[in-house]
Parts: sequence; structure tokens; C-alpha cells
Amino acid sequence: MIELVTSVTKNGVATITMNRPDKKNALTLAMYDGIVDAMMAAEADTTVRVVVLTGAGDAFTAGNDLVDFMQNPPDLDGGESPVSRFLAKIVSFPKILVAAVNGVAVGVGTTMLLHCDLVYAADTAKFSMPFTSLGLVPEAASSLFVPAMIGHRKAAELFLFGDQFNAGKAAELGFVNEVVPAAELAAHVAAKTARLTALSPSALRLTKQLMKSATPDVAGRMKEEGAIFGRLLRGPEVAEAIGAFFEKRKPDFSQFAA
Repeated sequence: MIELVTSVTKNGVATITMNRPDKKNALTLAMYDGIVDAMMAAEADTTVRVVVLTGAGDAFTAGNDLVDFMQNPPDLDGGESPVSRFLAKIVSFPKILVAAVNGVAVGVGTTMLLHCDLVYAADTAKFSMPFTSLGLVPEAASSLFVPAMIGHRKAAELFLFGDQFNAGKAAELGFVNEVVPAAELAAHVAAKTARLTALSPSALRLTKQLMKSATPDVAGRMKEEGAIFGRLLRGPEVAEAIGAFFEKRKPDFSQFAA
């Protein structure tokens, strides 16, 4: 039996793959559970510094499997459905989360990217949020994030019409960091994650924490930053970095748990 979600860990990177290529990786409730389980395992694994989320074949994900959803309508209003678990996990996931968008990204395939720290896309990738055409509304807090990112009018055009847009447009709007040739995506993401895994795991985790902080005012955020900065300054990872600087070598952060 084919595993609909696979997870492989190598060199500090856990790659979670939506593995239903014959259906463009359309997500079933069981697949949502599988992704959450894999993310929880990666979170608990102190050797894992970065998680990559991608799709098998030529698609990232075609969004929700409509047959599965109509047969098992998920409760998204604070319930404990697999979808709610998934959305809660990508919002709260403490380690660096990278998306490698290797093809079509429909609905939640696009909105989940708003919660990833870095997103790299193949030049063949296509994005869309066709909620209104299904009689639905945006999810995953996309109605908050997208207008804040690109402005109300551009967001309204994406949400109200639900038209597909290409990888270049996705980069222009801020959904993705970089667009690369499809054949080079895996290598590009591997190079980026290798750079991340060589850095201080505490610095990565706490930088992400600060960027997701709910503290809205400048003074409050500076106080929050200062407390973390001071704690790290007295810690072993900074000692390793400074020691390496004076010894003219690269710091070795592999000795520290992620």
C-alpha cells in the first residue's frame, strides 16, 4: 500500500512529501493527519533543524479532495478535525518550515504557504485560491494575511475571481521567495536548507518566534527582543560562534540540539 504522506530525514532536514501524484496530491483527511504526525515527529527529533514540505510528481497539491470532504465535512470552527490540527500545527510549528512548490498549488496549497518561513517554486508552478467558485470563503487566515501583504484591492481580485496565477506573479506578490527552473528546484532547496542547518538552532527558532510574536508596539517588541538577545548572549551557541571567529574557523553548531 502506498504511503500517502512520506517523511525522510537527512542531514538535519526532514522532507515531508504529499504522495498522491495520480490525484495531483489532493488532500484527504487522512493525509492531513499524516502531515501533522510527520511534523510532530520532526519537532520532537532534536537532530531536525528544518522541515521541507513538498509534493510528489508534478504537483504540490491540487487542494482538498472534494469527494473526501463532502463525505466527511471537517469542523473548522475550533474543532479537532484533521484540517484544524494541520492549520494549528503550521501556525505554531517552532522549527524552520520551507515549502518546495513543484507544481500546481490550489486552495489550501496556496494558503498554507503564508505560514511557511521560506517558499521556493518551480517556474512551472501555478497558484490559485478558487474559494468563491465553490461557494466557499478563504481559510487558514488568508483573508488576514493576503490583504496585509498585497493590499485590499489586489487581494480582492485574487479571492473574488479565484483566477490562477503563475510563479512569477506569486514571487511579485510575495507568496514565494524565489522561482527556479523545475529541474533545479530540489537542488536549490537542498542548498538553502544546508545553509540553514549550519546555523545556530536556537537563533533560528527564536528569530522565527519573534517574527510571529503578537507584540504589536515598538517598545514592547524591543523589550521582547532584548530579553532573548541577552539570554542567548550568555549561552553556549554564542560562545561557539565567538570562539570560532577568533580561531578563524566556521562555527560548529551540530553539537547543539534543535
